[in-house]
Amino acid sequence: MELIWATKDLVIAGRPYTGFPILLWDTMESCVPVNDFLRHYLLRGAIGSTKSWPSTGRALYDFFSFLQAHDIDWRDVDRGEAKSIVAAYRDYCLVECELARSTTRQRLHYICKFYEYAQTQGWVNSLPFSYEERTVKRDIGFLAHVDASGGKAMANDLMPRAHKVLPKYLSMDEIRAILQAAENPHHRIMILLGLQTGLRREEIATFPLAYIFDPDKNGRREHNVRIRLDPFDGHGMLTKGSKARDIYVSHRFLSKLYRYVVQVRGERSSLSPTKYESLFLNQFGEPFANDGKGIERIVRNIGKKVGIKVHPHMLRHTYATHTLVALQRNRGDIDPLVCSGLIIPDTILGGTVATMT
Repeated sequence: MELIWATKDLVIAGRPYTGFPILLWDTMESCVPVNDFLRHYLLRGAIGSTKSWPSTGRALYDFFSFLQAHDIDWRDVDRGEAKSIVAAYRDYCLVECELARSTTRQRLHYICKFYEYAQTQGWVNSLPFSYEERTVKRDIGFLAHVDASGGKAMANDLMPRAHKVLPKYLSMDEIRAILQAAENPHHRIMILLGLQTGLRREEIATFPLAYIFDPDKNGRREHNVRIRLDPFDGHGMLTKGSKARDIYVSHRFLSKLYRYVVQVRGERSSLSPTKYESLFLNQFGEPFANDGKGIERIVRNIGKKVGIKVHPHMLRHTYATHTLVALQRNRGDIDPLVCSGLIIPDTILGGTVATMT
C-alpha cells in the first residue's frame, strides 16, 4: 500500500485540495473504496477541518497494510471466526505495536466509519462489529443533576475501554517558575494570555491586534472585559470549528496587553516591511503559523528549562481549573489567577516575574 498526499492539482468541484490523503495499491492503482470513503467522510460529511485528513488517511492506510500483510480481503467480514478482522487489527495495535489506547481508539473509529459507509454502498452485507450497552463512568460534578443517561451508553464492542485521565494543569508554583523562565517578554505575554483566557494555541497564534484596546479610555471600569472572537470579522482570528465565541479578559490584564502593544510589539513589527494583523509576531516580525506549532515549541522549551512538562493546551487546562476554584471561592469573580493568589506586577513586561501573595 502507498499513502500519498494530493498537490494543488487535485481539484474537486473547482476547488484544489492540497494535502488530501490518497491510498494506492502496490500497483499504484487507486484503492477506490477507501478513496471514495475519504471524499465522502472528509469533504461531504461532518468533518470540517483539514486537521483530520492526516489521521484518517494514516488509519486506513495502516489497516489495509495490515490486511495485505496477512493476505486478508477487507470485504471478508463474515469469516466465521470468533474474532473479526477489525478486532484482530485492534489487538495488533495494542499488543504487537503497543500503541496507546487513545491512538488505537482513534484508528478504530475511522475504520468503523469506513465499514459503515461500505455497507451503505452495498460493498459488504454486514458490519464486522456491533454495539453493546456499557456502563459509563462520568465525573461531571455539579452537572450530575442534569445527567439523564442513567450511566449507560451504547458503545462499539470493538473499542477498548477508555481510561479516564484527569487533565493535567499547572500549580501556582509551576506557573511562577515558568513565568520566571520566560525571559523573552513576547513569550511571557503569550503564556499569560493562555493562562488568563484559556485560548488554544492556534487562537493565540491568530489573536488579532485589533482586539486590544486601552480599557481605561472612556472611563470603562468593568472588572472583566468581554472580547468577541469572530473568525468572520476580517481580522484573521481562527477558532475551533470556525465558531465565534466570547472570552472575558480582566481589566488589569487587558491594560497589560495594551502596554505590550504600545511598548514592546513595535520592535518586532519593525523587522518586517509588512504590517500584520496578528498580535504576536515571531523573531522575523511575521505571524506564527496558523496551527501554532511555533508557540508549542516555545512553551515546551521554556518548561524544559525548569523541568516542567508543559504545552499550550495545558495552559488552557490550568485556566479552566483555576477559574473553577476561583468561582467556588469568590462566587462571581472570574479573574482566575489573581483570585487564586498570583499577582502580576506592573513591571511584568520589563522582566519582573509574577509573585505570590
